[in-house]
Amino acid sequence: MRFDIDHPEIIEVVRRALAEDIGPGDITSEACVPLDRRASGRFFARERLVVAGVELLPLIYRLRGGVEQVRLEIASGQVAQAGQALAAVSGLARTLLECERVALNFLQRLSGVATLARRFAEAVQGTRCTVLDTRKTTPGLRRLEKMAAAAGGVTNHRMGLYDAVLIKNNHILAAGGVREAIQRGRRAGRPIEIEVRTHAQIEEALDCGVARLLLDNFTPEQAAEEIRFIAGRAQVELSGRITLENVRAYAETGADFVSCGAITHSAPAVDINFRLETD
Repeated sequence: MRFDIDHPEIIEVVRRALAEDIGPGDITSEACVPLDRRASGRFFARERLVVAGVELLPLIYRLRGGVEQVRLEIASGQVAQAGQALAAVSGLARTLLECERVALNFLQRLSGVATLARRFAEAVQGTRCTVLDTRKTTPGLRRLEKMAAAAGGVTNHRMGLYDAVLIKNNHILAAGGVREAIQRGRRAGRPIEIEVRTHAQIEEALDCGVARLLLDNFTPEQAAEEIRFIAGRAQVELSGRITLENVRAYAETGADFVSCGAITHSAPAVDINFRLETD
């Protein structure tokens, strides 16, 4: 999985992260470390993890300046074992110290998402079901977190409200019903996916010829029964209360997709550290 570090959103979020942490200057490093002191450093995994975001390191140091070399030892999507080096950097000691926390925050958070995503992807191996992420992301970090989820092996769902028609329960209420929401939704000129919570809603949506049904908060047994009824007339996505413990059961219902917000909103940060050595 390639991280698009040239995307304007990514450049801006890294710029903001550096400004947030360093502000007008790192007063500790400026007070303690000679201006011309040079150093090198390496990032290490302290547990087994799926790497994500290591490609951000050259961008971080380029935006800050003062680092001549950034060498990546591994790529996003690859597995690192405890003790394995992820990257090496060299340059001004002050710059390495200034950027340490920003670099680690990105690596630990994004690799945490990728690591959890890999566990979900592995849990459904051998089924015909694809695991999707959701829009339940950290505000401002969606593109990065979705890149991390993809690096872990799941598939990105829509990026935002602007790139797919997904009629949810509140849209149905606001429109006046399933049929009304679907008829109005066709104005967008795109395939329609609609969230359904009852058998009657499934029947009505199928009668309207929707391309995809999102069965929300069904048990695996209920979902399997409805999927047999749907019988391929629409693609089926399952969501709601899906966890690592039950995702296999949902995947085995015959669903085309399962979506899980926990991949991004509940991924724990992984343990990565930075070791500095002065020249």
